[in-house]
Amino acid sequence: MASQRLAGFQSGLPNQRGRFGPFGGKYVPETLMAALTELESVYRQARRDRRFLSDLKSLQQTYAGRPTPLTFAGNLSKKLGRGIRVYLKREDLLHTGAHKINNTLGQGLLTLRMKKPRVIAETGAGQHGVATATVAALLGLRCDVTMGAVDIERQRLNVFRMRTLGARVVPVTSGSRTLKDACNEAIRDWVTNVRTTHYILGSVVGPHPYPMIVRDFQSVIGREARRQVLKAAGRLPDLALACVGGGSNAIGLFHPFAGDRSVRFIGVEAAGSGLATGRHAATLVKGTVGVLHGSKSFLLQDADGQVKETHSISAGLDYPGVGPEHAWYKQSGRATYLSATDAEALEGFEFLARTEGILPALEPAHAIGCLKRIAPRLKRNSVVLLGLSGRGDKDMETVAARLKVR
Repeated sequence: MASQRLAGFQSGLPNQRGRFGPFGGKYVPETLMAALTELESVYRQARRDRRFLSDLKSLQQTYAGRPTPLTFAGNLSKKLGRGIRVYLKREDLLHTGAHKINNTLGQGLLTLRMKKPRVIAETGAGQHGVATATVAALLGLRCDVTMGAVDIERQRLNVFRMRTLGARVVPVTSGSRTLKDACNEAIRDWVTNVRTTHYILGSVVGPHPYPMIVRDFQSVIGREARRQVLKAAGRLPDLALACVGGGSNAIGLFHPFAGDRSVRFIGVEAAGSGLATGRHAATLVKGTVGVLHGSKSFLLQDADGQVKETHSISAGLDYPGVGPEHAWYKQSGRATYLSATDAEALEGFEFLARTEGILPALEPAHAIGCLKRIAPRLKRNSVVLLGLSGRGDKDMETVAARLKVR
């Protein structure tokens, strides 16, 4: 049935070569080409399989907690003034506390179709790792999660959650010891164990077909939000706003509105200590085109093409690349990409907490901080749809240390 099909299947992008305009593609060792071909074939079959779609929908509703609500942030809106109305798409209320489970449920079911007994994943903030470990426990799969040593220290709660769920957390001590290096280690594992292992990539990055698959599983966010905001506000939003690291929650929110030219897209990257300092993760704002983790997109690299180290208070945004569909949105002008510093993210965290009683993860706190800054430039009576991609439990130690809360 057409109504059961996932959004994105008839968009025309990516093309058959896995390209979003000049971006995307497959830049991987030959040992992985067969696995990517298999994954694409299985996925294309699954998306036409009514049983697969029914099983996924059932798990989304009865296990993950969909549909997530759309919350009118009345107090926050009043503080912003000028008649601006802000609606929060509450992915923070999902099981495991973030949008990541939308993708891991789908890829977990694909793993069963491929008859592979083991999954691996990379994680930064730990939310994708927790979501992968959760789904692996549910579906009876063995699970290893690679995680940078720096992120293990700043996300100890999520490390404990993964281990309690039965996953093995593999520390990565090379490079910057953050998300980029966790991705490198996961790819090395996959190359070695490709016949028995599926790599549940956590964002809209990597070689084709991953950016397409993750986008389609995450587009449930925007499909729900579109119906909800039409009902709540009586019209489409003027602005859809979301944080961007690899970019899965933002693409999930944006994609179902892609054909609605009246809806402006703004993605917010991590400016870290400030763009001028070089200690940031603002890939689309300050990066150049290159290849990272199997895909052509924007990345942070030096004049010799070496990937730069990044910095963000948020482990989930601390990544030097970005999904190729975001790169295409930037180049085509469909979306605008801004950035918010660590300080602005903390300000956004406190702003939402004290106006609405909601503790956001530090990732969407960047979008909130940015909204506070740009609100005076928005037209009066704007309707803003903001993706609240995760809750802030995992970040409380970091926030407390930075704000010196006791």
